[in-house]
Amino acid sequence: MTEPVRLARRVADMMPCSRREAEMLIEGGWVRVDGTVVETPQVRVSGETVVIDPQAQPQPVLPATLLLHKPAGCGSDAAASLITPANHWPGDRSGVRPLLRHRSQQVGVTPLEVDATGLLVFTQEWPIRRKLVQDAALVEHEVMVDVTGAVTSQVLHQLNRAPVVDGRAMLPAKVSISRQVGNITGLRFALKGCHPGQIAQMCAPLGLTVVAMRRIRIGRLVLAALPVGQWRYLSPFERI
Repeated sequence: MTEPVRLARRVADMMPCSRREAEMLIEGGWVRVDGTVVETPQVRVSGETVVIDPQAQPQPVLPATLLLHKPAGCGSDAAASLITPANHWPGDRSGVRPLLRHRSQQVGVTPLEVDATGLLVFTQEWPIRRKLVQDAALVEHEVMVDVTGAVTSQVLHQLNRAPVVDGRAMLPAKVSISRQVGNITGLRFALKGCHPGQIAQMCAPLGLTVVAMRRIRIGRLVLAALPVGQWRYLSPFERI
């Protein structure tokens, strides 16, 4: 029996190439072991059949940004557990090859209330993290909110004034009525620097109770047809 060796060493001997190039081939999803793609260079192999894709290029895996449709009932951190191969949206048109490295060390940068649904952004890319964290006050969020209570013209006027949230003055929101069904009024909030709990704090003093909330846009990123509980890659042409 062949003595087990690291997969990276086997690949380096087969190419031939450097050990680092072999690791990049493996992490890039170009190597199969007994017919299964293996993306972990330190896996040990002995007599298994190792095949390298003829199109393989030893290039580093670039960082990725993922968009998730968070379901109600889980926090933003817990929602990260939904980023699995099984939940990758079949309609993803980004053209990005799904890789194990893309799903590790993802940072959630757009927190959302536990009971809310809607768009979350997870990223490995520093410029996007900076844009959505350090420059968050400049990024507009669009949120569809169902409330109970009377939404009069005076209430609507108050909602459009600059609110104070957790003792901090915020920029004025743009709030309009989107629908009315029975005792439920649908409101569209467009607000910058959105913080979890902000909308509820804006509504409560005016006698409004939030019963449902769905974030459909962050900057220029839209939820669109992404199903609940599924995720997709940020496409190369998309901008925040």
